[in-house]
Amino acid sequence: MGTPLIDPRPILVVTGMAREALLASGPATIVVASGGNSLQLRQLLAEHPRSDWRAILSFGIAGGLAPHVSPGDVVVSTGILAEGRHWPADKALVDWMCQRLSRSKIRTTRAVIAGIDAPMLEAALKAALHGRSGAAVVDMESHQAAEYAAERGLPFAALRVVCDPSWRNLPPLAATALNKKGCVDLPAVLSSLLRSPFQLAALPNVARDSVTAFRTLRRCRNLLGIGRGFPDLFELLGDVA
Repeated sequence: MGTPLIDPRPILVVTGMAREALLASGPATIVVASGGNSLQLRQLLAEHPRSDWRAILSFGIAGGLAPHVSPGDVVVSTGILAEGRHWPADKALVDWMCQRLSRSKIRTTRAVIAGIDAPMLEAALKAALHGRSGAAVVDMESHQAAEYAAERGLPFAALRVVCDPSWRNLPPLAATALNKKGCVDLPAVLSSLLRSPFQLAALPNVARDSVTAFRTLRRCRNLLGIGRGFPDLFELLGDVA
């Protein structure tokens, strides 16, 4: 049996929040964080015109659309839908990630992910998007990452952990809670709370869901070796002499 050929090319990981980016960082990844701003993400990806990535991965948390997914559940995307367009995920990568995650007790679903350019806060809007698309979750980065990969003919996959469930409305402050670096914008949050103190009632649930989602996201990072270059990816993609 031949010796695996180590592919030195990094994986490009696309995230929204600085916290997600930190989890994905490592010697075998280049991480781009949108800061929750779709225009900024397009600009950041445009600054990486090279195509010598090994794969493109969208990685982070997401909003639940399907009633059966709960905070902490993992969705490995079979494809991305946005504005009438569809980008399939690489089946070999999807199979590999699901196989690795099956070694744990993490609840994992293969499903479509919906992409949007602005935060979706209302449960009614989530239900409507689920009805139109059949997507299990929604995020603001996966569609751009998928498009970027498709334009360069690169393997693409998305792993997203459910944070807020489909039936929960998020407080308005969630739309402006991040700064350009993807960190919590405390002045903006406090300003929103001063204008609308009723949002305080929603914060305990939001915080609890976030803790659950990030705990699972960290476990996924460890199980898949994200940041260390997907240890089994060389063999998976046939890079064996």
